Amino acid sequence: MSLFKKIFGKKNEPEFSESGAPIYRHESSSEGFVPAGGDDHTEEISDHIERHIGHVDGVFHELISEHVHLDIHMVKATEDRPFHVLVTSGMSNKAMNVPADLKEFAHAELCLLLPEDWSLEHKDWDDENLYWPIRWLKMIARLPHEYNTWIGYGHTIPNGEDAAPFAPGTRLGCMLVMPPLSLPGEFEQLQTSDGKTIHFYIVAPLYPEEMVFKMKHGVDALIELFDEWDIDDIVDPERPNVLKNEE
Repeated sequence: MSLFKKIFGKKNEPEFSESGAPIYRHESSSEGFVPAGGDDHTEEISDHIERHIGHVDGVFHELISEHVHLDIHMVKATEDRPFHVLVTSGMSNKAMNVPADLKEFAHAELCLLLPEDWSLEHKDWDDENLYWPIRWLKMIARLPHEYNTWIGYGHTIPNGEDAAPFAPGTRLGCMLVMPPLSLPGEFEQLQTSDGKTIHFYIVAPLYPEEMVFKMKHGVDALIELFDEWDIDDIVDPERPNVLKNEE
């Protein structure tokens, strides 16, 4: 059974966290392989990245794709922007299964920010301590189409029910979907030539205690704590845990 099947593979009565936010559990939309399809916005996304972030230094292409063809655009760190930016293209090829009153959020892509000393060489990605953020970026981007669901601001996706550590070198074990705080505000939305609005979100890793806090108090309260601790949205496997002393 796959990781996401364990988390999303149940269709129960509606559940809500203590903060009042819904908890989504969905069955996979298909038992077999679903070829990639949908509208391709790769060129427009690439232009959007170069307009608001910087030159695209490379693209990690998929050879075999299910549901959507998912590529990752890489913008390397610069002196003025001391972190790498990875941006998906392909997640937005198909609309997500959003609630009826949130149709404007049906198309999305994801970003990941890595420290400037993080290796972007394929040869180094056999080390799970280096590859886990990229692995999760791709997994989450395909998740809405595989499970006929959606993701958006404030959603959390844990590594199993207990948010187990992503890799031996970290205790982080959950991903939070949020607006990209360290990128220009103009980057957050793209109006495509065919009339769609693509929303760009960051996936930022959390500790299990932070996930529990978010479930109890809401995502805005957690982000306020991040502000107090001066925590940004750049991946840091050893960053402080803002709930370390919480019971």
